Amino acid sequence: MPTRWRSLFEDRRAVLTTHRALDLGALDLARYLSRSTKAPLIAATATRLLVDTNRPLGHPRLFSEFSRNLPPEERTLLVERWHQTHWDRVTETLERSLARHQRVIHLGIHSFTPVLHGIPRRADASLLYDPQRPLEREFALRFQRALARVAPHLHFRRNYPYRGRDAGLTTSLRRQFAPRRYLGVELEINQSILTKKGAIAAIGPVVAEALRSAGARP
Repeated sequence: MPTRWRSLFEDRRAVLTTHRALDLGALDLARYLSRSTKAPLIAATATRLLVDTNRPLGHPRLFSEFSRNLPPEERTLLVERWHQTHWDRVTETLERSLARHQRVIHLGIHSFTPVLHGIPRRADASLLYDPQRPLEREFALRFQRALARVAPHLHFRRNYPYRGRDAGLTTSLRRQFAPRRYLGVELEINQSILTKKGAIAAIGPVVAEALRSAGARP
């Protein structure tokens, strides 16, 4: 939590360790996959309760109830320091990769709470993608089949509990890069799996092997 805005959570510090503040376990898995595949890792470093770096500017949930009533100059600072910096880093990394390669797979790693508003989420993991982009759809299907082969005990779904075309970073990047060159896929894993002791050692090799089997290469 950046010191400048720590007082916003003075009476609600516990919320900073919940799924509302961050995707529990996702960064550890992303680090494992980055090492395993030798792919660059770009991670948001501020809680989304300050500014949600996965939302486009103007989105009604860009700011949470903790930050939306800050003075305009403070909200602008949040956007410039955390949101725009993150989007710029991702975009620049993709541009460098596309200058060297014909096609780039951008894999976002997320986690979801197993129960939301009292309703259980019925999946262990899911892939989010845009079904209207053929190469992206084909890769997501290969990836899902590979995951099912290496982890048949897990329940994998597609475009659940969110849709791959929902407003977000990946959706915005699809408008910037051609569908034959940019494949944006997001892996969502149930936090009931990712927060267990030894979870990364168990799930990391599964995902890495599925990526290789699906055709993703460093």
